[in-house]
Amino acid sequence: MQSHFALLASYNRWMNERLYAAAATLPAAELARDRGAFFGSILGTLNHLVVADTIWLQRFAALPARHAELDPVRALPTPERLDALPFPELDALAAHRHWLDAIIERWIATLDHDDLRQVLRYTNTRGNGFTRELVPLLLHFFNHQAHHRGQATTLLSQAGVDIGVTDLLALIPDANAGTTPAPHPH
Repeated sequence: MQSHFALLASYNRWMNERLYAAAATLPAAELARDRGAFFGSILGTLNHLVVADTIWLQRFAALPARHAELDPVRALPTPERLDALPFPELDALAAHRHWLDAIIERWIATLDHDDLRQVLRYTNTRGNGFTRELVPLLLHFFNHQAHHRGQATTLLSQAGVDIGVTDLLALIPDANAGTTPAPHPH
């Protein structure tokens, strides 16, 4: 299981690098322009991902194992709103995203079989309490990222920017050759 989550963490970093490089080709006004998406703009969508990832990582940091890799996230203020815009400028947002992605990869690399069997008790942003197993929560964490990155790539496409291949398949090694395949559309 851990190797699958390591692949998803690697994919998360890879896609964010591509997404932010594409976003950097647009002027600030275009990034902030309300395009009718759930979080308004490209910048709003990218900020939402940082906000949501921070919330989830802080929840994961409360697991009994208390992984040291999540210490930097424990020190962050907890976002109060899912539509918060903590980084109104792309450069600062991109730097924070890069930092967060490195934390995610380091933390995921430390998880073992016992860690993955843990149960997390947490309260959502509306104050409702939940008790859920870690594995499905990690699946949600990575799926949520892919979902909103898909929205961001659509918004970029509407702005005339094509980020190219976005499929996880591009990172899955060839079982026969042991090498990562060349990216292809599907």
